[in-house]
Parts: sequence; structure tokens; C-alpha cells
Amino acid sequence: MKNKLFLLCSIILFSSVFSSCKKEDEENELQINFKTATGYTFSDMGINSGESFKIGVDCSTEKKKDPIIKFNISESVNNGTATTVYSEDLESQNYSHDYEAVMQDSVSGNTHKFTFTITNRDGINKQKSITLTVQ
Repeated sequence: MKNKLFLLCSIILFSSVFSSCKKEDEENELQINFKTATGYTFSDMGINSGESFKIGVDCSTEKKKDPIIKFNISESVNNGTATTVYSEDLESQNYSHDYEAVMQDSVSGNTHKFTFTITNRDGINKQKSITLTVQ
């Protein structure tokens, strides 16, 4: 009886360790990085009303059979509800996008959080965000 209980506990422990490693590997297969070349905004910063900005991202996945199928950019103001400002359906291992806009808000201190999200065929998401504060 003790041997059966030990065997059952061992199987459960092994299964949970194996499945958690797989989940971690799946989350690491997606990459999203801000472009850092001249002219790009790639970190939180202050911005003047009427000023233009450009945020670029490079996205990729390691698995050809599990491509990126969705790209989304959302914006939330002062930590409010996020609104989609751009969305695209894809089927690609690599994707690059530049988002260009002009800050229309004129209220000093308002924050605009832009969240860039990619989703693969398994439904796994990866996100990066930048917050621009109106000066």
C-alpha cells in the first residue's frame, strides 16, 4: 500500500513539474521588443500636447507551427479602461510595426499607457507597455 501511495505521489509531482516547465517554455517562445533607433520612443517619458511620437516593436516566435496570429495596440488614459487603437490579424513568425501619432491631450499630468500585445495560435500573449505623460 505504501509503495502504491509513493508511486501515485511521484507521478503527480512529476506531472506538475513537467507541465509547469512546459508552460514557462511556451511563454518564453514569444518575443516583443521596442525599437530603440533614433526617432523612436522606447521608454516612459513626458510629451507636449501636439507633439508627434513613434513607437516601434519587433515581434517573433520560435515555433513555425505556432505563429503569431494577432497584434493589438491599446491605450488607456489615467489607468482607465483600455481602448484598442490598432489591431491586425496575422500568421507569421516575425512581425514589425511602427505606431505613429500626435498627442492630442492638453491636460498636463494625464498619462497615456500604450500596450502592445501579440498572441500566438495557442492563445498565449506577450505584452510591452509605454506610458507617456502630458507636460
